Amino acid sequence: MTVAAQMLDTYPKDLGGVDKQKLLVCIEACFECAQACTACADACLSEDMVAELTKCIRTNTDCADICDTTGRVLSRHTGYDANLTRAVLEACVAACKACGDECESHASMHEHCRVCAEACRRCEQACRDLITSLG
Repeated sequence: MTVAAQMLDTYPKDLGGVDKQKLLVCIEACFECAQACTACADACLSEDMVAELTKCIRTNTDCADICDTTGRVLSRHTGYDANLTRAVLEACVAACKACGDECESHASMHEHCRVCAEACRRCEQACRDLITSLG
């Protein structure tokens, strides 16, 4: 059992009808994607063709920040605000889509971009699934 799962299980109040499994998947996908994007940006900076990867580095860093923030917001339940949660999830979907698309365009040349694009797609889908479950 992951720490995120343990923390959800030990939350002392009701989660207000939020699908706990989708919430857990989304939290974990957000933090995984943030790490992948951070590592991908760093790997891009080490490539000989770094100047051609400027947009990739920027989308990686934006996506990492947004995913990290989303994971943190989703980890807080006291005083839950459905409208704010939905807005944060939608921003994360947009960031993951943009970063996934950008990394995918470099995936045939850079393995780190392929791995990152896959993490972005998983996070994008997890956020979409959670949004849908919010009703």
